[in-house]
Amino acid sequence: MNKTKKNLENAFSGESQANRRYLAFAKKAEEEGYSQAAKLFKAAAEAETVHALNHLQITGNINSTAENLKTAISGETFEFTNMYPEYIATANEEENKQALWSFNVANKVEKIHAVLFKKAISNLEKGQKLEKVDYYVCSVCGNTVESLPPDKCPVCNAPKEKFLKPT
Repeated sequence: MNKTKKNLENAFSGESQANRRYLAFAKKAEEEGYSQAAKLFKAAAEAETVHALNHLQITGNINSTAENLKTAISGETFEFTNMYPEYIATANEEENKQALWSFNVANKVEKIHAVLFKKAISNLEKGQKLEKVDYYVCSVCGNTVESLPPDKCPVCNAPKEKFLKPT
């Protein structure tokens, strides 16, 4: 890999993290009643997304939908089979209950994501259109469900009202 491509990938990671960090900062500013600071953080987060997507596009790492689904399956599978089990073990050893909870729910949800991506690629490979369904995401743990949210999240027990419908 040439140095510029590696730099683009590193920049993509940094910009992506800045986006999420600024959205968290915006949420905190809103909680504290600083709506203008929240607006600024949200605007900066959107700009970081533009930067990240530009960098990713230039790397050539955006492929066909089928290839992108396979990449997503691989990434999600790595997370729930390798990454999170290792992180869970460390958090357990260090008795960090908050990190342990966060890693455990993420690990469970990554498995769900892999299943959803596998379902999509299976339909594509059979030449079938993907079924039109809405997706809902638990705002507490990230659990992702098709069609309608359950009364209680099966991952974290959050009530139905905590599920958001991404646009």
